[in-house]
Amino acid sequence: MNMKFGVVVVGVGRAGSVRMRDLRNPHPSSAFLNLIGFVSRRELGSIDGVQQISLEDALSSQEVEVAYICSESSSHEDYIRQFLNAGKHVLVEYPMTLSLAAAQELWELAEQKGKVLHEEHVELLMEEFAFLKKEVVGKDLLKGSLLFTAGPLEEERFGFPAFSGISRLTWLVSLFGELSLVSATLEERKEDQYMKMTVCLETEKKSPLSWIEEKGPGLKRNRYLSFHFKSGSLENVPNVGVNKNIFLKDQNIFVQKLLGQFSEKELAAEKKRILHCLGLAEEIQKYCCSRK
Repeated sequence: MNMKFGVVVVGVGRAGSVRMRDLRNPHPSSAFLNLIGFVSRRELGSIDGVQQISLEDALSSQEVEVAYICSESSSHEDYIRQFLNAGKHVLVEYPMTLSLAAAQELWELAEQKGKVLHEEHVELLMEEFAFLKKEVVGKDLLKGSLLFTAGPLEEERFGFPAFSGISRLTWLVSLFGELSLVSATLEERKEDQYMKMTVCLETEKKSPLSWIEEKGPGLKRNRYLSFHFKSGSLENVPNVGVNKNIFLKDQNIFVQKLLGQFSEKELAAEKKRILHCLGLAEEIQKYCCSRK
């Protein structure tokens, strides 16, 4: 039996374009998916032979069973709700929402509708992460830090830095377990498009972790990390090779979920981690805003 799920891609920026390319190439997971069209606020007509369709048509079409939400973060919540309510499975680029309550509500809605709700985390599919995961196994963390630098990002579209940078937080949680917030500060110079968020976290064993997101013109996309263990330290990741097809690997995971190949236990652990990270991001935002 050949089951093909009809897919619509919402938002055709960087992530959406990669998603459309993966859907149209002959990959094992793409064999279960059939790209029907894309939704965009811009009038594009068609892209490489794929037709633009209206949001209304995407929601009401019997053919469309899956939505890939690749729009700006600020619009994710609304799109997820509309597609789940229309009885579609949803894959969404991180962060799925810009508040914990919204994420919890959407997860309940997905469970009620019996649909898959999958939040993409390609950062966990990177070679560097695989390397780190192996490095930290069985070691006692004394302290650590992770600094991420990049060009400016508009908060209105991508959310508070703790949300737009949630993939870094996800790395820390995936490596060291659930974290709690000690303090956070946000330094901003809007006229220079500069911001620096400094977050102090601690592990369940009270080891301090600092997470810094720094964005501004001229800052290159880079990750600097340093982890000190009882048995030595790790400063930055050696060059561990190119990240190949990380969005495709994420799609493979999503298809496995569609086909019911994940255990309840695995799904519950993933959901717990995602909600933990969104909850921390919200706490960080509240902490910074209460100090303004």
